[in-house]
Amino acid sequence: MKLQTKGQAFNLFTFFCLYIAQSIPLSFFSAEIPILMRQEKFSLSAIALSNLIRLPFLIKFVWSPFVDKYTRELPNYKRFILVSELIYAIFIMIAAVFDFRQDFLTVIFLIMFAFIASATQVIATDALAARSFDHQNKSMVNSMKSMGGFAGAIVGAGVLLLLFTKIGWHYILPCLSLILMLVLIPLLVNKNIKVEPRKKQVKVKKADMIYFFTQKGISKQIIFLILYYAGLAGIFGMLKPFLVDCGYSMKQIGLMDGLFGSVCGLVASFCGGHIIRKMGRHQAQMIFAAIILIITLYFVVLSYIPVCTPLIYLGIALLWSGCGMASIVVYTMAMDCVRPGREGTDVTVQIVIMHASGMILTLLLGKLADISNYSGMFIAESSLALISLLYVRFGMKNYRLKEISQDK
Repeated sequence: MKLQTKGQAFNLFTFFCLYIAQSIPLSFFSAEIPILMRQEKFSLSAIALSNLIRLPFLIKFVWSPFVDKYTRELPNYKRFILVSELIYAIFIMIAAVFDFRQDFLTVIFLIMFAFIASATQVIATDALAARSFDHQNKSMVNSMKSMGGFAGAIVGAGVLLLLFTKIGWHYILPCLSLILMLVLIPLLVNKNIKVEPRKKQVKVKKADMIYFFTQKGISKQIIFLILYYAGLAGIFGMLKPFLVDCGYSMKQIGLMDGLFGSVCGLVASFCGGHIIRKMGRHQAQMIFAAIILIITLYFVVLSYIPVCTPLIYLGIALLWSGCGMASIVVYTMAMDCVRPGREGTDVTVQIVIMHASGMILTLLLGKLADISNYSGMFIAESSLALISLLYVRFGMKNYRLKEISQDK
């Protein structure tokens, strides 16, 4: 199915709004809660545990078959997205009633429930995107997905965080809920989104997430998901400590990494979608993998020379731009590798594989940084980036996933 030019821009804007709806509260709470906890003298270990609020996004594959089971036509997808988003906004609104300091655990649980609803919305949104955009245009909707993430970080961890200092907890959360409702308007009024009827009705099973791994040739895709982002994962995880050790203050790091970096990622995501659409999957994979290798080598050099702010800014620009382009490749490839009727499950499983492997790799590289300093970690990242480039060049050439039988 090819989108008509007239409606394509509005379709892309609609999905941008849906993806930014997930990103803004996640960015806000991830930035705000650790600050509030530290101000209230919580221990660093307790602050580290607060990251569990993000757990729903890592385990959402568990209920993704449920979403696929009840989303066969466009009205089903819209209903799932709208209801999930409404529940999302309601839980955040309820959290505004409580005092963060006195009702800490209650607030944390409310946020976690809100994120469960948000994760459900993303499952349905990813599935709808996979079905409503053809092969040529999948890179563009994934450009919107990546841009939504970066734009949400700018608003949530930037604008709303500054607004929070002015109006406080009890007023900022209703504003957040209102934003979540407003971004649903494009989906409500958009009549251009079309979903092709399935040639055959598929019975979705709970074990479908397991059957994903039984597809012929799927091992190549899994290796790609683990390797492609590996060259950047450790650098991202250690960038803030690296900047601290370079002598930059928290305010400077927030401006450099949070605001400037997110803007670079946003711009690169927009460009990346067009590059993939014009050059094709494999050519774009090669180009972006080569860029990732260059980025890692740049940080190796950076770790050996005296600190220079312009060079640090250049490194941040390269890092976030590489992240933006790499994420679009991964998201697009993930949407290519879906089985009819299991779109939400398959996209979710693949994204979780990428994020989980990235988290594990970051922990391992953090240990390496303790032993060999940043230079050793950056060299290890360069090695991973080179392996990824070679794998894309020789292992992914002419790769095309064959679907498993529909009766599984």
